[in-house]
Amino acid sequence: MAHSKRGKAAIKRARVKGYNKPKRTPRHPKKSHIVVAKVGHKVKTIRFGQQGASTAGKPKAGESARMKAKRKSFKARHAKNIAKGKMSAAYWADKVKW
Repeated sequence: MAHSKRGKAAIKRARVKGYNKPKRTPRHPKKSHIVVAKVGHKVKTIRFGQQGASTAGKPKAGESARMKAKRKSFKARHAKNIAKGKMSAAYWADKVKW
């Protein structure tokens, strides 16, 4: 994996394993995750996800109707931003938390 100097610095600063590998940030006051996103030659550090949100992970077997509705509402509300791809926080929140 070829890293640019800027990309290496971003990975080191964010303390992640590599590009497009999200990581929990339990001590961050607002955001629950960080990722160093890379598409082509563009590199961007993104913090995303509400700290303490009770929706972590994919749908569980026996998930309540309320949680299903919550998940559906998030995806509908952020659909435009999720569609922007890996360089948007909504994409990563959808992938990791919802």
